[in-house]
Amino acid sequence: MDLSSPFKPTTHDLSFSSSFSPFSLQIQLKTRIPTRPKHQILAVAVDPQELPKTSPQRLLKELAERRKVISPKKKGPPKRFILKPPLDDAKLAQRFLNSPQMSLKAFPLLSSCLPSLRLNNADKTWIDEYLLEAKQALGYPLEPSDNYGDDNPAKQFDVLLYLAFQHPHYADCERVNARHVKSGHSRLIFLGQYVLELALAELFLQRYPRESPGPMRERVFGLIGKRYLPKWIKAASLQNLVFPYDNIDKLKRVEREPPAKSVFWALFGAIYLCFGMPEVYRVLFEVFGMDPEDEECQPKLRRQLEDVDYVSVEFEGRKLGWQDVATYKPPEDALFAHPRLFRACVPPGMHRFRGNIWDYDSRPQVMQALGYPLAMTDRIPEITEARNIELGLGLQLCFLHPSKHKFEHPRFCFERLEYLGQKIQDLVMAERLLMKHLDAPGKWLQERHRRLLLNKYCGKYLREKHFHRYIIYSEEVQDAYEHNRRLRNPATTAVQQAIHGLSYAVYGKRDVRRLMFEVFDFEQIQPKAV
Repeated sequence: MDLSSPFKPTTHDLSFSSSFSPFSLQIQLKTRIPTRPKHQILAVAVDPQELPKTSPQRLLKELAERRKVISPKKKGPPKRFILKPPLDDAKLAQRFLNSPQMSLKAFPLLSSCLPSLRLNNADKTWIDEYLLEAKQALGYPLEPSDNYGDDNPAKQFDVLLYLAFQHPHYADCERVNARHVKSGHSRLIFLGQYVLELALAELFLQRYPRESPGPMRERVFGLIGKRYLPKWIKAASLQNLVFPYDNIDKLKRVEREPPAKSVFWALFGAIYLCFGMPEVYRVLFEVFGMDPEDEECQPKLRRQLEDVDYVSVEFEGRKLGWQDVATYKPPEDALFAHPRLFRACVPPGMHRFRGNIWDYDSRPQVMQALGYPLAMTDRIPEITEARNIELGLGLQLCFLHPSKHKFEHPRFCFERLEYLGQKIQDLVMAERLLMKHLDAPGKWLQERHRRLLLNKYCGKYLREKHFHRYIIYSEEVQDAYEHNRRLRNPATTAVQQAIHGLSYAVYGKRDVRRLMFEVFDFEQIQPKAV
């Protein structure tokens, strides 16, 4: 008998060959599957320093740590605040009375932007360490602002400057996340953006007296658009205060622009509150080094309409610089609160429309509805008469639609006054909301501001006074504008803003407040006639 048994360990095949068996017998043995142990061995956390750089565990752990820093999970409210009983009336009144926001009676707007609580030790530590660096970069005296008198708004500059640099993009910083700091910073942001817009609008209206608002808006964006703000922050050597833990040049745009924007806007809100608009110009063009003639902020090339009309004598043959605008003070016997701004928006050639049909039929009704002319104490009666004549011509320009004369006389329309009125309207409403809502954060104020000044509402308030009947259209488009609300509503909004621009140039900001909150009732709080 011949017995052979070839053994294959992998398949466990046993083959037997014999002389008396014509077939081969194949047996498959069942291998026992090992059972899983009861106690599982879990992954052990290993220090990434002990692993090689190409180890997957090390890379995964580093990725998890980075995610924690970049996008931390939102935490719920602390348990100690959930069931906290509300303050009784006496404690609530005492807290409001002790708030710094109630401390300044002479400067209500400045007082409303102070923090709601007194600064704590963490705030004072930052002030002691970094405030001198900020003041030196901005060109301010290094001594504490508390040395100023109570009648000087600059006494609060240190506090507001501290709030301006506490942007909410710090990573898990308790000092910045404190309610009085976070709210104070956001309120300064809310104010500062409109201060910058108005400052540059006034500058460019006087610097380029023949230019339409479109190119001027492009110039403004080229200077203070958010993509350019990190450049200005670095030019003023403030990057170490805005980005204390990062290199500004190595950050991405989405990481670099939001902190720069919030600090930049809040900074100019603080400067405007303490020193006024001339200081805003100084910091913009001296400290940050902005140049209106820079190539990056020039408008796009476009077909320009030929302007054959004169400009005022003070603009002829020269471009006004920021120093001319910042240091300008109107003479004592000036006709207007902002005479140069009025001349920049109302061309001298408007006198050719004096005595036309609109001047006789519509102007008296418009002036009566707006409460014009205001009572002014002038030494010479001729000054009052001249102001009223110019006011009437300005009102006619406010109602002069571009379809009438723009293609032959580009400045004989309301566009430049509309641009000015839009900016002063934004700032006046922002100041109103800040003084009215002392405990509201800037984000809420921004949404409230947007809802109150929606374009459809501005035109609606004008139409409620039936002023849309006095708008001067060309004969070709008059029927279309009067019967199509998609055309009519933007036109009435533009006239509304142009009236605010004229009011600011002639009588100043106080008259813009009167028109917005008394005549047109932007807040809709006055009783309606039944």
